[in-house]
Amino acid sequence: MTTVNLNADIGESYGVFHIGNDEEMIRFVQSASIACGFHAGDPSTMAQTARAAKDHGVSVGAHPSFDDLLGFGRREIRMNTRDVEYLVAYQIGALSAIATAVGTAVTHVKPHGALSNMAETDAEYAAAIARAIKSVDRDLIFVAIACSEMVKAGHKEGLRVAEEAFCDRTYDDSGKITSRRFADAVIRDPRVAVQQVLSFISEGAIITRTGKRISTPIRTFCRHGDEPTGVEVVRAVRESLAKQGIGAAPLPQLGF
Repeated sequence: MTTVNLNADIGESYGVFHIGNDEEMIRFVQSASIACGFHAGDPSTMAQTARAAKDHGVSVGAHPSFDDLLGFGRREIRMNTRDVEYLVAYQIGALSAIATAVGTAVTHVKPHGALSNMAETDAEYAAAIARAIKSVDRDLIFVAIACSEMVKAGHKEGLRVAEEAFCDRTYDDSGKITSRRFADAVIRDPRVAVQQVLSFISEGAIITRTGKRISTPIRTFCRHGDEPTGVEVVRAVRESLAKQGIGAAPLPQLGF
């Protein structure tokens, strides 16, 4: 039986500012990537989210970003790559401590926003992220955008790599997710999201907006937790996978 993973980016509230519906989202995913305080999140939110993941049998991952609260981590920042490495390691360490405090552990790392987008094509940024993960714990799973420089960097460092595609984002013909500047960048219709996920699985490929197929392994599918339609979309995808006889499991159980 085919088995994949559904992950969500959650824990992105900050202080009194509430973002997303983490309580519902976590019921339909098997892995959660938790903001580490640089684009969103704070110690209490991190602890609350990690505890909820533990209670639902959901594996916990760090979701490091640029230091960009004002821009939600979506603004590009040019940095020395050694600083990128330490930036990522710092955030993994912060969430690891919180996870330990609530009785669970970090098992994967997934870069957020502009950091991920830049490392998708920038080999030096990708290598810095991979080095950071390895320096903290070489057994951590690197969740990396499929067909990206991060996949190459993760394998070069001997990490376990989970190639990721998105339930809720369209792709251009280069294989990159469509820029949010375009109206069709985000998929909010559950039926369209289900069709995309099932076609990616059956084809073993990313299928772009124009129908181009780019062959790649896909281990995990992401639904962004900050989108208002997030729960509706991930529920529909999860139910459709079950109907098709496709299993869903936490990342550490996929067998790398």
